[in-house]
Amino acid sequence: MEQVTLNVIDGIIIICYLVGIIGYGISKGKQQSSEDYFLAGRNLTWPIVGISLFAANIGSSTLIGLTADAFKTNIAVYNYEWMAAVVLVIFAIFFMPFYLNSKVYTMPEFLERRYDGRARYFFSIITIVGNVIIDTAAGLYAGNLILKIIFPELDSAIIITLLAIAAAAYTIPGGLSAVVHTEVIQAIILVMGSIALTYFCFDQVGGWSGMIAGLDAMNQGGQLNKSSDEVFSLVGPINDPYMPWTGLVFGVPLLGFYFWANNQFMVQRVLSAKDLNHGRWGALFAGLLKLPVIFIMIVPGVIAIVLFSDTDISGLNYLIPSSTGMVVCSQLSDCPNMTYPVLIYNLLPVGVLGLVIAGLLAAMSSSISATLNSASTLITMDFILKLKPNLSSKNLVTSGQIATVILVMLAAAWAPQIEKFSSLWEYLQLVLGFIAPPIVSVFLLGLFWKRGNANGAFASLLGGLILSMILILSKVNHWFPVINDIHFLHTAPLLLLACLVIHICFSLLSAPPSQEKIEKMTWTKAIFDSETQELNTLVWYKNYRNLAILLLLLTALIVGYFI
Repeated sequence: MEQVTLNVIDGIIIICYLVGIIGYGISKGKQQSSEDYFLAGRNLTWPIVGISLFAANIGSSTLIGLTADAFKTNIAVYNYEWMAAVVLVIFAIFFMPFYLNSKVYTMPEFLERRYDGRARYFFSIITIVGNVIIDTAAGLYAGNLILKIIFPELDSAIIITLLAIAAAAYTIPGGLSAVVHTEVIQAIILVMGSIALTYFCFDQVGGWSGMIAGLDAMNQGGQLNKSSDEVFSLVGPINDPYMPWTGLVFGVPLLGFYFWANNQFMVQRVLSAKDLNHGRWGALFAGLLKLPVIFIMIVPGVIAIVLFSDTDISGLNYLIPSSTGMVVCSQLSDCPNMTYPVLIYNLLPVGVLGLVIAGLLAAMSSSISATLNSASTLITMDFILKLKPNLSSKNLVTSGQIATVILVMLAAAWAPQIEKFSSLWEYLQLVLGFIAPPIVSVFLLGLFWKRGNANGAFASLLGGLILSMILILSKVNHWFPVINDIHFLHTAPLLLLACLVIHICFSLLSAPPSQEKIEKMTWTKAIFDSETQELNTLVWYKNYRNLAILLLLLTALIVGYFI
């Protein structure tokens, strides 16, 4: 594969999109008050909430990561996507009422109300760091993969910096309102581009039957170590290096629960809903939007196995680490991160290519703008406002804007480090697997165990962080081979178990929390029964529980087909 030259028409489409989306985002921005800037005035309706959740999740890093992992392994990566629907149902039923009724700006603020300030600030710092090194940096890195092919002479640092400036251009002046309104447009473009790519993939491979025949032929010829049935199986054996069934049962829900129910940059969209019903409907809508991802974002990665496994991509000048330093990748099988770029540059015609690249840049900017806004919200509301409680709304907005500038600079500096991992998806899930367990622990016990107190929460967060750092350093420095060989989907639930034990022990060894800390902050059956009476007065399609059941049934139908 030779160096790619972008057609003038494609270039015009991309430039028009970037200019248009920045202008539109700025025009939709709200900054009359801190609530306008950070939570869009708490007035978002359910379609906006749902599409915004979907767009913020399916950023460039996820899109490229899903396709790459499907090429590298099989469709098992879809387990992360359908599990989102299940997690969002649980989130809507049990957690969302407490978040919205508390009228908090941030998830750490919610922890302070349930525990104390130690939990708030500890969690806030962890979340800010996670937003920078996981979400924002990964989004910038993914955008760099696309543009580096077109501009190989440009240094990656320059491309990443330009992408960061573009994403921050409307986030800084417009706040969350600008973010969510642009995300709606970006989600539409992203889905259209993904559908177009899927169509051309099937056209090239000869449809579904051609794809299956190609996979089986490669398996029989020794080019692929699994049959088409194994490629399209969501459940792997317990020793599967990518998705063991035990990891699917225990690890994937854990990561999903943190991402959708505890993560500031996702929950912030729900906190912005005009009321509880709109928040719930929006969350369920996002779960519904996640289900077709297998057909438009994962299957193209499988088709790439048939079409491009032996393709020489040295002309793309993509560098990968080796024992002798950074070298040019020659085969796609050695650098799965390039799967999506190879697909779009080889299969898409003029005009459509520009649209798809614009869609990818849309996904990147969606993810980055979301994380930048949420992280700046944390810095402003959890730290600056605490240090200077008398600041005006205008000054709070200014503080948030300054924080956004600093965060985007840090993310741009960290993004090149992702090249040291074998794939973008591995980087995302591995880091998330260490961050999630302590946080999930304090939210679970905080909501469902009245005896859990501030000492238990702080000890769990601190102990979980220490254990996570030991595990990370062990992997990097090869300290404990026995531990290092444990799959991260097994490590995460074990780490969660350790955090739960720490939380319980320290809570029992100290005084129980005050009534103020558990009243209206912990779940009871009485709350559920009271809600049932209210829901019985609604028509069936406005009852979120009925919608949740329908979503779970549809999810089970799709998952059952691929088991």
